[in-house]
Amino acid sequence: MNIIGKRYWFFLISGILLLAGIVSLAIFGLEPSIEFSSGTIMTVGFEQTVPQADLKQELANLGYTNAQIQTTGEGNFLVRLPDLNTAARDSLETDLIDKFGTIKVSDFDSVSPLVAAETTRNATIAIAVAVIGILLYLTWAFRKMPNPFRWGMSAIVALLHDILLVVGLFSILGKILGWQIDLMFVTGVLAVLGFSDNNIVVIYDRVRENMLLGRGGGDFETVVNNSVNETMSRSLNTNIAALFPIVALLLIVGASIQNLLVVLLVGIVVGTYDSVCVAPSLLVVWQKGEWGRFIGRKS
Repeated sequence: MNIIGKRYWFFLISGILLLAGIVSLAIFGLEPSIEFSSGTIMTVGFEQTVPQADLKQELANLGYTNAQIQTTGEGNFLVRLPDLNTAARDSLETDLIDKFGTIKVSDFDSVSPLVAAETTRNATIAIAVAVIGILLYLTWAFRKMPNPFRWGMSAIVALLHDILLVVGLFSILGKILGWQIDLMFVTGVLAVLGFSDNNIVVIYDRVRENMLLGRGGGDFETVVNNSVNETMSRSLNTNIAALFPIVALLLIVGASIQNLLVVLLVGIVVGTYDSVCVAPSLLVVWQKGEWGRFIGRKS
C-alpha cells in the first residue's frame, strides 16, 4: 500500500479533526475536576426517590447556585460544590435531611485553591517532561541517521497531534455530558504518549534498518513506505489486542477510572493512525524539504 504517497490526504484528515478540537476548546474550554479547580465533591444517596431537578433546586435555595450534579450507576448523586469546611458541610447535610429525609454522604473530598493550583502545575510539568524526554531519547536513538533531530521532532509533532485530539474530544464531552478532566485524565495522556511513542519507534527502527541495508533503491520515501507496510500487522495486532481489556473495563468499572479508560481507548485508536500515517509522513516531508508544499506554497 502506498501509504506515504497519500500523506497529504492524511494531513488533511488530521487538520480537520484538530480544527474541530481547537474550535471546541476555544468555545467550550475544559471542565476541570476539583483536583484542578478546587472545591468539594461528594456522593449523596437518599432513602426515598429524589429527582435530580429537586436536589439542584434545593442546593440553589441554600446558596449553591453553581452546584454540578451527576447521577451514578447506583442511583446516587455526585455533587460538586465550592470548597466546604466542616461546619459548612454539617450545615448542608442538616438542611438536606430536613428537606429530603435520611441521607448517606460518602466519598467526600475537598481540595483547596492552593492544592488545586499546585496539582495543575505538577500535571503540566509531568507532560512537558515526558515530551522533552521523548524528543531527547529519539534524537539520541537515531543519532547515526542523517539529521537525527528531525526524527525526534517528527515524532513529537505526531504525539502532540494525539494529545490535541484527545483534549479536543474531552472538551466536547465536557459540554455535552459534563465530563471533567482529572488526574486519571492526565495519567491516560501520559500512557498514550508512551504507547504512541513505542509504535513510532518500531516503524522508525525499521526505516533505519532498511536504510542501512540499502533497501528501497536509495529513495527515502520508498524506504519509509516499505517500512510502514512491513510493521503494519505488528502495529494493528498489538493495538487491537490492547483495546479489548480497555473496552471490558469500561463496561464493568464505574466512574472512578472512566477518564483513564476513555483516554486510553481514544488515544490508542488515534495513536495507531498517527504512528502509521502521520509520523512517518512528517519525516518524509521534512527529509525531502516539502514544508513549502505542506503549507500550500511551492517549495
